[in-house]
Amino acid sequence: MNWLSNLSPSWQWFHRLGSPRWFYQTTGRWLPWLSLLAFTLLSAGLVWGLAFAPQDAKQGNSFRIIYLHVPASFLALAGYYIMAIAGAVGLIWKMKLSYMLMKSAAPIGAALTFLALFTGAVWGKPTWGTYWVWDARVTSMLILLFLYLGVLALQYAFHSNDAGNKASAILALVGTVNIPIIYKSVDWWYTLHQPATIKFTSAPSMHPDMFQPLLVMILGFYCFYTVALFLFTRAEILCRERKSVWVKELAMAREQS
Repeated sequence: MNWLSNLSPSWQWFHRLGSPRWFYQTTGRWLPWLSLLAFTLLSAGLVWGLAFAPQDAKQGNSFRIIYLHVPASFLALAGYYIMAIAGAVGLIWKMKLSYMLMKSAAPIGAALTFLALFTGAVWGKPTWGTYWVWDARVTSMLILLFLYLGVLALQYAFHSNDAGNKASAILALVGTVNIPIIYKSVDWWYTLHQPATIKFTSAPSMHPDMFQPLLVMILGFYCFYTVALFLFTRAEILCRERKSVWVKELAMAREQS
């Protein structure tokens, strides 16, 4: 008897999510539509923001880098929580898929954090007169990059996948204390970095003609992140489950097609 049938309906969906085969098959149906949505939103947001949004009264056209910097920063922070939650699920419920998600989220998050730091440096030159300052926000974002790289490095530091998974999950969970520090750094300390442009507790500080393309870019980055996470995780599933019957059957079906 299938062990899922012994679970209550309210828990069956949760354990189904932990099935690498179910994840692989389900995301395969979603990927084409998510990829199209991500491409559409990113293309529209870039053209809208770079070509049609008005210039900033103080910064001129240099402010337009916000359409890459802010979405990358958002996803760098949100992606860390996704990675840490996946690690926690692996530690608590021993779901191997969650560890695959955690490992897959690390390089994507590191790339987004690097993009946020790089675009921030390019923006900082005309705004602050220098590419880099040891500002509270910038420094805490640099720590975030090291945390992502640390989680990724621990995956390859052990001969046992299980030991690497547990060590990476613990580091990911410990590193979550840095996320609220990043978010509140401009409020807690004197900083050159401007306050948050978008807040959940108040209206955005940008003109609607500037904010609307930024919102489209943020949505596009979220879709792009989802696509990238699915692709990385699917590749990790095939690598770790290569001896499973369903993966062998999948490989044979592809060879015959």
